Amino acid sequence: MTRNDRVNFGSKLGVILASAGSAVGLGNIWRFPYETGNHGGAAFILIYLACVLLLGIPIMIAEFLIGRRSRANTAGAYQKLAPGTSWRWVGRMGVLAGFLILGYYSVVAGWTLEFIVEAATNSFAGKSAADFIASFDNFVSNPWRPALWLILFLLATHFIIVKGVEKGIEKSAKIMMPMLFILLIVLVFCSVSLPGAGNGIRFLLKPDFSKVDADVLLGAMGQAFFSLSLGMGCLCTYASYFRSDTNLPKTAFNVAAIDTVVAILAGFIIFPAAFSVGIQPDAGPSLLFITLPNVFQQAFGSMPGLAIVLSMLFYILLALAALTSTISLHEVATAYLHEEFNFTRGKAAKVVTGGCIFIGIFCSLSLGVGKEYTIFGLTLFDLFDFVTAKIMLPAGGFLISVFMGWYIDKKIVREEISNNGTLKVYIYRLLIFILKFVAPIGIAFIFVNELGLLK
Repeated sequence: MTRNDRVNFGSKLGVILASAGSAVGLGNIWRFPYETGNHGGAAFILIYLACVLLLGIPIMIAEFLIGRRSRANTAGAYQKLAPGTSWRWVGRMGVLAGFLILGYYSVVAGWTLEFIVEAATNSFAGKSAADFIASFDNFVSNPWRPALWLILFLLATHFIIVKGVEKGIEKSAKIMMPMLFILLIVLVFCSVSLPGAGNGIRFLLKPDFSKVDADVLLGAMGQAFFSLSLGMGCLCTYASYFRSDTNLPKTAFNVAAIDTVVAILAGFIIFPAAFSVGIQPDAGPSLLFITLPNVFQQAFGSMPGLAIVLSMLFYILLALAALTSTISLHEVATAYLHEEFNFTRGKAAKVVTGGCIFIGIFCSLSLGVGKEYTIFGLTLFDLFDFVTAKIMLPAGGFLISVFMGWYIDKKIVREEISNNGTLKVYIYRLLIFILKFVAPIGIAFIFVNELGLLK
């Protein structure tokens, strides 16, 4: 397939919604509110926004540029732009990271389906906080139920991927992203209407700068980096399907804006609801599956019908957010096998789906019957999370910024950013400066902090 006949997204809206869907995921719904709650409310949000502008968007533009210029999968992109060099390993690392993340991420994504069923059958009714903990522990320890859900989730992802870029990825994004926003708005309205919700809103909007320290800064940088799906090949792969007239800086700003709005709206769901029943939203990942069912039960227990509907809507929201991410992760590996090994798209998708089901089942079992078997003191699920999130993604982002800032011909950068001179790009010099100096240093700090080496 040549640069000219490569399949493209069919519309500018499709480009934005598909790319935003790649960035929007479960991390927007739980990790952002959790980080905000632990780091000074609005103070963290302000620092996060600065990090998105100074770190996230420039690296996103770099990934977009690499993908569209090469018109190739993530691994093939570096081979085209830097033939005969070791840069090809950056792309391959991105493919591997995306594949591994899809394997264990699908475990948690599958949990959302279980909780949709539990919400629909009113299984939250009458449970105490201890009951929710015990129920969740029993579920994740079950050897077959979580595996069944992750298989169903991966099959749903597979179904969309095999339909192709325009009829599968783009069409699904045009349906799911508006649905996601509608559900967000409905749940925000219900949450802020609760008695005592004002305390949660004030906490979210009133900055507490007394909590701001170096850890908060690094936490905000890390959240910006991971929230935007940088370094895992998704954005680079999607950009290879961009049309030649796509405005890369504008698209990056739009994607970052949508991703941030989703995260902040999630805060307007979680904080008012949690504060209204006297629960602090600082439970980390368990916030979604232990704390929030308790919140729904306490807040709407006197109105069983409303409690069922709202809890169902929330977990449908989570499932949609997870699905938009698994689609992009799947496409990274599928495009690699399709183009580098000449697999048909259907065969490539089957290999990726089958491989991720295999990985996912073992990751799921490692949280239950296999939790006693550890590697370096970590279960298989935690090991995959550590290796990808704390090593491969920061390393990938660092190398992307170095590649764009120091290696690639700046004539190519200017041509792509300006669409061959048809667009005025006022941020060009600033972008190059950030990619040369600011982003590598910032990501290096994130890297050593995530590894626990920065004290």
